[in-house]
Amino acid sequence: MADDDTATTAPLLTSHKQQGKPPKAPTIDDTIENYIGTTGVMQLFKAVLLAFAWAFDAQQVFISVFTDAEPQWHCTGTSPASCSPSAPPASPCGLPSGSWAWDRPVDTTVVSEWALKCAGPALVSLPASSFFAGCLAGGFLLTTLADSLLGRRKMLLTSLVSMSVAGVLTAFAPNVWAYAALRFVSGFGRSMVGTCTLVLSTELVGKRWRDTVSVAGFFFFTVGFLSLPALGYTFREASWRNMYLWTSVPSLCYSVLLYFLAQESPRWLLVRGRKQDAMDTLQQIASLNGHSITSSFSMLHACTMHADNDMDNKAGGVFATMRSMWERPWALRRLAAIMTASFGVGMVYYGMPLNVGSLGTNLYMSVTYNAMAELPSAILSLAFIGKVNRRSTVMVLTATAGAFSLMCVAIPEGSPARMAAELLSFFATITAFNLILIYSIELFPTSVRNSAVGMVRQALVLGGVAAPVLVALGRERSFWSFGVFGLCIGCSGLFAACLPETKGRSMSDTMEEEEQKQKQEATAIVAACTGGGGGATDIATKDNSDAV
Repeated sequence: MADDDTATTAPLLTSHKQQGKPPKAPTIDDTIENYIGTTGVMQLFKAVLLAFAWAFDAQQVFISVFTDAEPQWHCTGTSPASCSPSAPPASPCGLPSGSWAWDRPVDTTVVSEWALKCAGPALVSLPASSFFAGCLAGGFLLTTLADSLLGRRKMLLTSLVSMSVAGVLTAFAPNVWAYAALRFVSGFGRSMVGTCTLVLSTELVGKRWRDTVSVAGFFFFTVGFLSLPALGYTFREASWRNMYLWTSVPSLCYSVLLYFLAQESPRWLLVRGRKQDAMDTLQQIASLNGHSITSSFSMLHACTMHADNDMDNKAGGVFATMRSMWERPWALRRLAAIMTASFGVGMVYYGMPLNVGSLGTNLYMSVTYNAMAELPSAILSLAFIGKVNRRSTVMVLTATAGAFSLMCVAIPEGSPARMAAELLSFFATITAFNLILIYSIELFPTSVRNSAVGMVRQALVLGGVAAPVLVALGRERSFWSFGVFGLCIGCSGLFAACLPETKGRSMSDTMEEEEQKQKQEATAIVAACTGGGGGATDIATKDNSDAV
């Protein structure tokens, strides 16, 4: 009889416990992994192909290193009194017409074609600054569209096409003003290419391949950067317009290819409440991975989106995701800290390649060395991204980059030591750049991730806006380039200390889920500090309850 009572009572106790604590709803991560299975070769190939967009992004970012370069000139000997070939003046400005000439054809760069040599640093730097200003404007105006109305795929295609078309039109610019305006349009379109590529490619694969796909984009950025010295040397005696045609037309063709092959992020579709579209996408991905979804999509309906969809539906507008971050102090603090750190990194990252002409070495070799510095940085990022702490590593890298940049001020121009210091500074900056982008993905949940990463990239670009002016000023005094670069990146990197560590953490899908994780982490810290006090007791009770 006692045994019967026990048998009768035990299920009731278990049922009571289960009713008191409802089962936890599956996260989007769990749901996607459950349906698509292990990421297969074909799906990985499509994600890597998507990451190739970084190559065209790099070409448009650094193309002005060659098209806007200041060419060499020489005295013709027709007026020895004012321009002697044996002792030429420092600048041809003020020399009589015909007493000097460019070493190469006049249309090899915009500086020689439109006589910008003596126009002042503001006009010389205008096209490059216009490009980065376009990136900045596009980032602020378009960044939330990928999280709200358009999604990752449509936003990426729109950005690629607009960047490519503007690049083709730039090849036919009649003057420096039209050239600068088209560079602004190109930068405006380009502003979302890297962000959407990084976010979309990582959201299309399983957890195991996310870091690999993230770093693949950095490899392709290196490929695009390395292609520029090769193109520049090939067209060294030809018009600068060839550079824009040979980089923009392939980018346009690549956009057409992506239109047929790229998929929308199932994570974004689920967060937006488009479950039928998410089901179709998951079926496609599972098929590529060699699986077939035979069960029902019951897990999809159990996914909890909490208030993020409600916020978007009620508030409306493309800036709803930004409002979601502004209303939460923790999100605003994270965004402000990582954007401040990104500003200094962006100034050096975009400024150093533009400043290679001040090193006194061969332009093509200098740019090649800088581009090749991207490769070991990408390899190190791939090898150690799962092992290093994000916060402390960003601080160390920015401090190192700043120190070597300041060393360039003291080392004489043309010295191999100066070239070595510049490369070391650029290498540390590249690695910090890569890490900050991955860090920003981990800091923010799916519902606002594209907007947050877009804002971080705009902070990087904001540093790039100031870089061309500093480079132009630095041609007369190197402190205005290398010195300011070093101080900015070193000081701004300290703000990374305000960020939480994300190494080993799973990605959240909603703001509420991220806040819940913060509470759990805070409870664990309190429990550890109190030596297993009340917090530890609560955790133990929870564990015991789960076990029952």
